[in-house]
Amino acid sequence: MTPQLASPFQQEKTFIIVPQQFQKIKRTDEIIKALILDSGTLINLSMNGLLYILEELKKKSNVRFLVTEQVKYEIIDHPIAIPRFELGALEIRALIDNKTIELPEVLSVTESEIKSKTNYLMHLANQTINAKGKWIKIVSDAEMSCLALSSILIERGIENIIAIDERTTRILAEKPQNLEKLISSRLHIRIRVEAKNLVDFRGFRFIRSTELVYVAFKKNLLKIKDPKVLEAVLYATKFKGSSVSYDEINALKKF
Repeated sequence: MTPQLASPFQQEKTFIIVPQQFQKIKRTDEIIKALILDSGTLINLSMNGLLYILEELKKKSNVRFLVTEQVKYEIIDHPIAIPRFELGALEIRALIDNKTIELPEVLSVTESEIKSKTNYLMHLANQTINAKGKWIKIVSDAEMSCLALSSILIERGIENIIAIDERTTRILAEKPQNLEKLISSRLHIRIRVEAKNLVDFRGFRFIRSTELVYVAFKKNLLKIKDPKVLEAVLYATKFKGSSVSYDEINALKKF
């Protein structure tokens, strides 16, 4: 069963958005306690000048915004030494400095726990697709560290959702039956999927930068108040890497 996408930013009533078609929005009293941010989502918001929505969303919820050390390396520690990416890295680091974004230790999750679980998931994921007798690397350690943290939090009874824009990791967890078609189309060769490795990827929940900006719009947090701003920010996230379809964008515009 495909996990549903939840917006964690309603303290009393949480929106649950059905993925792919966004056919309806249900309401629930469930409260998400942690939002785990992957590199791609933060980079997307940064490139679109929308990082500020995280501060505004944090003020209106009791949700912990978390990044792993692996994600922190990709978005801050490494790019801060590259002039082309230095400004973006500094902007994201400022969100850690002011505690909008926090490290997992705030919830008593150690780096060694995350690293161990990350290595396990990396091994599984990267020995799932075989092409011409060779295993194909399909995920990064940053992406898998987000799933690792999510898994640890679930084990501790802390509900969470992962903000990730990249398509492969989402398909791995949400629709593994589509994985063969996706990778085959990218590599232009026939592949074999090791189905038994997919079991441990079930049950994760995801949201994209697209849904984050949608929530910000619905809560009147966007700085631009033009009637076309929703359409603009939805397309902006798509063109900066969010794996959202045109049909999904059109559905969101109708809500």
